[in-house]
Amino acid sequence: MSKPLHIGVYPGTFDPITFGHLDIIQRATRLVDRLIVAVATNVGKDPLFSIEDRIEMIKRELQSFPLSSDIEIIVKPFDSLLVNFAKEEGAQIIIRGLRAVSDFEYEFQMAGTNRKLCADLETVFLVASESYQLIASNLVKEIARLKGDTTPFVSGYVAEKLNRRFAP
Repeated sequence: MSKPLHIGVYPGTFDPITFGHLDIIQRATRLVDRLIVAVATNVGKDPLFSIEDRIEMIKRELQSFPLSSDIEIIVKPFDSLLVNFAKEEGAQIIIRGLRAVSDFEYEFQMAGTNRKLCADLETVFLVASESYQLIASNLVKEIARLKGDTTPFVSGYVAEKLNRRFAP
């Protein structure tokens, strides 16, 4: 008899994907058999990169990712209520990363709301590794906009995409 498949959803805008996001993805794969990196269209946040660009960047970053052979990572866009997307994907777990205490209040409210909407979904919080706690996509974009070096926070590939986006 095979063990049940544990499916997790790691949602975010990923605009752009940072080393902090990759850290959470790596650690989340220890908890699930299949991880769906759910890329929110999130037009309300006015993303710098299109949904297609963000998905492509994530997939590119994951190509060199050290994974065990029994872990599957899927990258998918979503533009619906997260709990509905998670249910459609057969997920039991929503994975959220926490960087600072300021993240906790919002994430706590979201977890409670999601639990009310779908009692079968658990939210698991992963605290960002120390070296990634200060990384936020909006700060990375601001550094790039002001012609600073983003390579401490994102891969060289993503840094180049940022540089091209902010080129005169």
